[in-house]
Amino acid sequence: MLTARGHREAKQLLEPKGIRVSVLRKEEYDPVTGELLGGGYDDHAAAVTSTAAELHRAGIGHRLGFQTEIPHRLADGYVQRADLVVRAPASKVLVLLLEIDRRSEDAHDLVHKLRRYWQWGRLLPLDADKHTTALVRSRPDAIEHVDHEKRLWRRIYPPTGREGLPPVAFVFADTTDTKVANTVAVLEEAGRRYRRAGTTPTTGASPPSTTARPCPSSSPPWSS
Repeated sequence: MLTARGHREAKQLLEPKGIRVSVLRKEEYDPVTGELLGGGYDDHAAAVTSTAAELHRAGIGHRLGFQTEIPHRLADGYVQRADLVVRAPASKVLVLLLEIDRRSEDAHDLVHKLRRYWQWGRLLPLDADKHTTALVRSRPDAIEHVDHEKRLWRRIYPPTGREGLPPVAFVFADTTDTKVANTVAVLEEAGRRYRRAGTTPTTGASPPSTTARPCPSSSPPWSS
């Protein structure tokens, strides 16, 4: 747990590089019993860190190949932040965006996140040629016929071998098998239009991957 001074210094070091630092959380104790009331850490941030640790323990990615809270700005100005971005070329994971859910969000909220990633993956870069930009503005379905390498996401992330959209995975922590199965069922059905056409839902597929399985450890988080 960072002290207030350590938290200020961390923000000065990291935030200019585009990394958002979690709010400072202090340990709180019951004034009568002295019992610890709250931890000095963010449970969600801890779940994100644990997910990165599990992937690293499984041989996926170098410690410096993980980034958290990476922003993806949509055309309307909304910023969809990926909880974790993994780049591990040596493990054939060129890029993977992860959303870690501690069952604090409704399944349909996750579908909305999926939709926003889908929208971001369809954006053109600002310097796209005028003809392509005009065509997409006048006929939204025209983006489907624009070469993937001409889209904004290809300026940020490398080719993944599964073209269409950058791959997204959902990781579930602090929950049960039944809740995971129910959430995955909603993602499969309500998020069907946001998957790459013809993709069979399997672990690691273009968004969403919809086969629930435990992470390398014997306890949650669960990944889909």
